[in-house]
Amino acid sequence: MSKGILGRKVGMTQIFEKDGRAVPVTVIEAGPCHVLQVRTVDRDGYEATQMGFLDKPRRLASRAARGQVAGISSKRSEKIKAAGGAIAAKADCEPKRFIREFRGPASAEVGAEVKVTVLEGIKSVDVTGISKGCGFSGWMKRHNYAGQRATHGVKKAHRHPGGTGAGTYPGRVRKGKKGAGQYGNDQITMRNLTVVRVDGENNLLLVRGAVPGPNGGYVIIRETNKVG
Repeated sequence: MSKGILGRKVGMTQIFEKDGRAVPVTVIEAGPCHVLQVRTVDRDGYEATQMGFLDKPRRLASRAARGQVAGISSKRSEKIKAAGGAIAAKADCEPKRFIREFRGPASAEVGAEVKVTVLEGIKSVDVTGISKGCGFSGWMKRHNYAGQRATHGVKKAHRHPGGTGAGTYPGRVRKGKKGAGQYGNDQITMRNLTVVRVDGENNLLLVRGAVPGPNGGYVIIRETNKVG
């Protein structure tokens, strides 16, 4: 399984190399994360490791979220025990705010703590996050269209889309045509970002370049599988 961890974006800054070059980097608070579940082919039909990041107060967590990380007595668990079945292992930690799975064979057991040092020695990573939402935007801003001419008969319609139909047949706008609508708030993955520094003491990861989302937004960091 490619190595990975959960975190949240802190912000952007720059650091200086020994030769004086300024390197723009994004600072990510990566981990520590707890392994909440380990998916297996026999039980779940696929292999994966489920991790959780950032503790959530128990008063804000649902009973299901509390029962995911710690043993809670219930009618279902009592029936399983009475039938001689085994209860799935619990991480025995606090409920988590951000939970995601990493596909592939598990490299850690339930309850194990994964820190940013797991990425030491890795040159590049893929970072996935939710981009900033910009609400309803026009077609020029959303798709970078040029707009209509600024002269020669175009009157107060410079940023309008113009004709979008397809003639007599089919006599309507075809599905999927680019236009105005929701801009941003999409899952974006930045591929092959260079790992500049791993600060295990402060749980910080510095990667070269930009990362999607606002400061404080949750991100998923995976060892890249991009070649070249």
